[in-house]
Amino acid sequence: MQDQNRNKVPGGAESRGPAAHMPRRGRARIITGALAAAIAALGLAGPMQAAAPAPRLDFSADEMALARGVARNPGLAAWYGGTALAPVFTAPQQAPRRAALLAALGSAATHGLPDVYDAAALAAMEGRTDPGAEAAFARSFARWTHDVGGGIVNPRPLDPGILREVPRVPTETLLARFVAAPDPAAMLDTVPPQSREYRALREALTAAIGPVAGADLPTVPGGPWREGMQDPGVAALRLRLAAMGFDAESDTPDLFDAALAGQLAAYQRRAGLPPDGVAGPRTLARVNGAAQGAPQGLLIALERMRWMGTHDLDARMVWVNLPEFVARVKEGGATVFQTKVVIGSDAPDRRTPEFSDEMEDVVVNPRWNVPRSITTKEYLPRLQKNRNAVAHLDVVDSRGRVIPRESVDFGRYTAGNFPYRLRQKPSDDNALGEVKFIFPNSMNIYLHDTPSKGLFNESRRAFSHGCIRVARPVELAEVLLEGTAADPAARYARARASGRETFLELTPHLPVHLVYFTTTVDENGRIRSLPDVYGRDPLVWAALVKAGLGRDNGRGLETAALAE
Repeated sequence: MQDQNRNKVPGGAESRGPAAHMPRRGRARIITGALAAAIAALGLAGPMQAAAPAPRLDFSADEMALARGVARNPGLAAWYGGTALAPVFTAPQQAPRRAALLAALGSAATHGLPDVYDAAALAAMEGRTDPGAEAAFARSFARWTHDVGGGIVNPRPLDPGILREVPRVPTETLLARFVAAPDPAAMLDTVPPQSREYRALREALTAAIGPVAGADLPTVPGGPWREGMQDPGVAALRLRLAAMGFDAESDTPDLFDAALAGQLAAYQRRAGLPPDGVAGPRTLARVNGAAQGAPQGLLIALERMRWMGTHDLDARMVWVNLPEFVARVKEGGATVFQTKVVIGSDAPDRRTPEFSDEMEDVVVNPRWNVPRSITTKEYLPRLQKNRNAVAHLDVVDSRGRVIPRESVDFGRYTAGNFPYRLRQKPSDDNALGEVKFIFPNSMNIYLHDTPSKGLFNESRRAFSHGCIRVARPVELAEVLLEGTAADPAARYARARASGRETFLELTPHLPVHLVYFTTTVDENGRIRSLPDVYGRDPLVWAALVKAGLGRDNGRGLETAALAE
């Protein structure tokens, strides 16, 4: 695939196929650099097309302009190249596509996204069929789907503990779905995260911001106003509601009729107020008020949820929200099991990272292979003072053989050259307890039991070296083994009784997500705020502001993720 994509990278090398040596004639052109990216996928140039007809070298001025307009985006270049530069948006019959995209761009604020998608400029292009308009619509489509489908900032550079890889759907794939969709608007609705949590966060954001009317409209006096009342104040209420999209036309605008009550209730639901259809003091304060600022916690949580990208959050999975100090097994979006956990302490080398992986095994009676950082920082100095220190640990060489301590001169080694590792046998006082849950990763992070249960009574449970200690490990093991064993409890009990380290593979492997949400949605749909135990939220917020969020002058800025 690398060879096939070589000419799709902005600024990439020109095609080295037969066209590179052909003379120019008429309007023939040799397409190079970034422009090659836009037409290389046409199947009309380059060595990959040896069996294809002779390369096409004639391009109209409009085709060249469109190719240039999309060349800087590899996904757009791949799409338009593969469809012979055919327009997606600007033909007269494609009005539903334009309308769908404009409506999606107009919903940016409800997703907690900045106003950077040029919706007003695109709306002004209605009726144009030129390549400039086509490229403008295409670029906005690419930016919108990129941002709402996977986030506007790249999480990895923000903090060493954010190790999340964002799975995204390629732009050319999304365009293919968009073009094939009988309902373009419905297709665009599938691009944002579809999880219950994301929907609840959006609803909370909408309620927090609320719709607002223009400052030039008269405010609604007095009140409360309810159905059946007639007064000039009712006409003002009707006018302001209509300006916010809750129109209830009437030949008697100062009469509070059933239609107005219905639209007022709809507004109240949108604003997070009790939808009683009565314009009381709280409702009038919101109807007459200015726009409210969006809570940072909600905006950060929405962005973090977008980082989950294409992960299926309705699948059976393990979900560990670090600031909540809780691990859950979830299925169909609902929690089927949960337990308290202890996470890494707030020190640079001990904070539990956030990432997604697959849980592969439940390990019963685990041996503890002491991490090298603990071995060299904590145990080696003790062994240098007394070779019989930490007697519960074996000294093991690179081949896994236990080495007699009397044969080792610990004093001659440093943290940098100590050639051994330390390992604890399965036992009741093993540091990992009686079971651990592994999802192999380069950080050597896993979930495990612990013989020290007292810390689970603390409200702020950040005490470990980085791994995650589980309060109810045996029950978690039995839940995870459901589907793998006919009798999960019996299978676990047999492994435990053996006294040997035993790997019980999970089939299929389960997704595991270590996440960091300080603003969450509970099982009843309520928004909860949690401590920012590692101080990561300000870093995410700063990146969002840099991308245009929270600014009045955000229009036209490149999003941080696309600019990288």
